[in-house]
Amino acid sequence: MTRAQSDTRLARLAQVAGDAARHAPAFAARLREAGLSPADLAAPDGLDRLPILKKERLMALQAADPPFAGFLSCPIEDVDHIYVSPGPIFEPVLKGPGRGCGFDLMFRAAGIGPGDIALNTWNYHLVPAGLLFGQGARDAGASVIPSGPGQTDLQVQLMARAGVTAFLGSTAYFETVANAFSESHGGTKGVWSLTRAFLGGEPGDWYGKRRRLEAAHGITTHGCYGTADVGLVGFEEEDRPGYSVHPERLVQICDPETGRALEPGVPGEIVVSTLARGWPMIRFGTGDLARAETLAADGFVSRLGPVEGRVGAGVKVREIFIYPAHLGALAARLDGVEAVRARITRQAGKDHIALEYRGAALPDARIADAFQTVTRLRTDTVVRVETFTIETEIDDARRF
Repeated sequence: MTRAQSDTRLARLAQVAGDAARHAPAFAARLREAGLSPADLAAPDGLDRLPILKKERLMALQAADPPFAGFLSCPIEDVDHIYVSPGPIFEPVLKGPGRGCGFDLMFRAAGIGPGDIALNTWNYHLVPAGLLFGQGARDAGASVIPSGPGQTDLQVQLMARAGVTAFLGSTAYFETVANAFSESHGGTKGVWSLTRAFLGGEPGDWYGKRRRLEAAHGITTHGCYGTADVGLVGFEEEDRPGYSVHPERLVQICDPETGRALEPGVPGEIVVSTLARGWPMIRFGTGDLARAETLAADGFVSRLGPVEGRVGAGVKVREIFIYPAHLGALAARLDGVEAVRARITRQAGKDHIALEYRGAALPDARIADAFQTVTRLRTDTVVRVETFTIETEIDDARRF
């Protein structure tokens, strides 16, 4: 990226911030509290003076002022989709071009285009993954089968009969579908039409797991980094770990405590500012840890290393975040339950959720149903205890 391109990005950031300050009172308040004007963000170090907006903070603000907490900077009639991630957190996507929030870049970089048929097994219900991946693949020119998750036998039939060339979904579910296809068709490699799989990341040696899947099934795998709040942030190129950053995402790696931008190679929180109108997620803290590999001329990250872990209270389980507030809400739903704790582990390659609760004895099914209502996740075990055996409300025992 040239210096002229970098200056243009900063100027656009100031323009986006100016529009947001006029129409989004919550963003205007952020600038005012920091002693900044929109024009200040055009300076090379201007953005560093704006405190980071944490995901947990956005969730609390929306709870107090639903649905968008004063951050929406366009008329509601301009909104095409409203995603509702667990929290809940409301995330708008505007009408017109860009509804795929940049995900077409991932598909184009992988060579997906006209003639490809993509089986999209991501969930289309409320959460953004299904619609964003599907729209991104369509924007790249592919034809999409919007299957959603589950009904594995049907997924296998669709792959065989429709000549599917690309799979979109979680790594764990890809393995499930691939094993089912192998059982019914005598193998995958050299048998199915699939050539590419676009997979969600997992804790542990995800890249090593992808290489094993590629060798076993005769495909190439691809990944990306993005969030429901800002869309695609980075996408893979050149078959190496890490991500090329979307040119309309200003990414910093910051000290989680001070918010100070860190040098390449130093781990810190991924902080993103978007150049899209309508939803001014500027200096938004994702809660994910990574390192900058290279910087652009304007000092923002141009290539991002792989995610190494999390900061803050949120824990990502089966592609969905849960927070301590969810467990507080769960306890409030259950008469006689004083408190709930959750422990997240990896068992047989899958995320395992164990709930412990203190208080009146209740049927396990009732607690599991309430947990799924609050988080949209299924628990694996429920145990009533006299005292807790873990110290935090959400204990993530997985290893990145």
